[in-house]
Amino acid sequence: MQLPSSVIALLEEANEKLAHEPKLLELFRNCYPNTLETTTSELQDGTTFVITGDIPAMWLRDSVAQVRHYLPLAAEDKELQGIIEGLVERQIRYIHIDPYANAFNVEPNSNRYDEDLTELTPWIWERKYEIDSLCYPIQLAYLYWKATGRKEVFTDQFREAAGIIMKLWKVEQRHFEQSPYRFARENCPPSDTLRNNRMGMPVNYTGMTWSAFRPSDDACTFGYLIPSNMFAVVVLRYIEEIANDVWKDEALAALAEELREEIDFGIQNYGTVLHPKYGRIYAYETDGFGNYNLMDDANVPSLLSIPYLGYTDANDPIYRNTRQFLLSTDNPYYYIGEYARGIGSPHTPKGFIWHISLAMQALTSEDDAEMKELLETFKRTDADTGYMHEGFHPDDPARYTRPWFAWANSLFAELIHKLMLKGYFN
Repeated sequence: MQLPSSVIALLEEANEKLAHEPKLLELFRNCYPNTLETTTSELQDGTTFVITGDIPAMWLRDSVAQVRHYLPLAAEDKELQGIIEGLVERQIRYIHIDPYANAFNVEPNSNRYDEDLTELTPWIWERKYEIDSLCYPIQLAYLYWKATGRKEVFTDQFREAAGIIMKLWKVEQRHFEQSPYRFARENCPPSDTLRNNRMGMPVNYTGMTWSAFRPSDDACTFGYLIPSNMFAVVVLRYIEEIANDVWKDEALAALAEELREEIDFGIQNYGTVLHPKYGRIYAYETDGFGNYNLMDDANVPSLLSIPYLGYTDANDPIYRNTRQFLLSTDNPYYYIGEYARGIGSPHTPKGFIWHISLAMQALTSEDDAEMKELLETFKRTDADTGYMHEGFHPDDPARYTRPWFAWANSLFAELIHKLMLKGYFN
């Protein structure tokens, strides 16, 4: 794809602003346009299809995360507007096809790696139900509206999709009593399938909504995934505002408000733990029976990303306590090595740190020393490829997973652009 004029102009601006940071300039010039150059297709029907990189399917989550850093340029760039509006339209179509699916094909060709024991159609690449898959398209449309003032994305189809999402989240508040969703994968690691007759482990009613899988596509240990429920609270607030200001639909706004309050009640009353070392912190998962999973995963939504998502700000005392826990070896997926320290994921080999988590740590940081250290970490952990990766070994960054992973490139690029706008490199 030929780059839009606003992207070309920003890269030229970076040549000046990052002139004294040649390594960061190289990384930014490679990473910022990567989604458009390598993963984006404008289709004949006017929609946009965005693959993750090295997998030829479109994830609802990744496709949003891969383009979010272009939103600041979209107000003045008709070409970017067409790309983003076309992406939202395609995402909404997919939600109408199956709101439980997380990844889709460009056409109904039945492409997929695994024939899972769930309800599959030719459009579906994978049907791992994840709350965040439904959050991200709402987030993109809302942030695009705020960045550009354009309401064209809020079609009748979008409005119906918002209703589909809320109905599903209501059903999954009582997963075992009401949900039709079942999933299993054969001949796979335990993290790729659901236990208990394809339903997951038992949960108690809390007000939160159930998720089968994490944004890593790994199965949840306990069904109430706290950061994803936080994301749901945020996008329900977006739906309220869209319903009131765009559609003038008080009934839909009231439904979103009611569901938002129920989920948030569950987070506040079932989603925190009094830690003996850190005080009250957010758990990563709970089952509502008093069992908790204390950890974080690099994939977003994460506990580290709470202020980035907009659930609360970085000064929230529970978040501050949680952040201290997350950025310590008390978090079982926080690793320290010669070249880096940061959060990884059970999705990749033990000890590997993710560039996504490092970028998120920087995007949620208010500490200059921490920011400086993270920027130096990026410069020494790209394995001289000029790009970000999924996971890498902190003692040997040349050992990394997924050389073509556009989400990591986009989040790093978003960080650098935000720092440029703040005058950080002046």
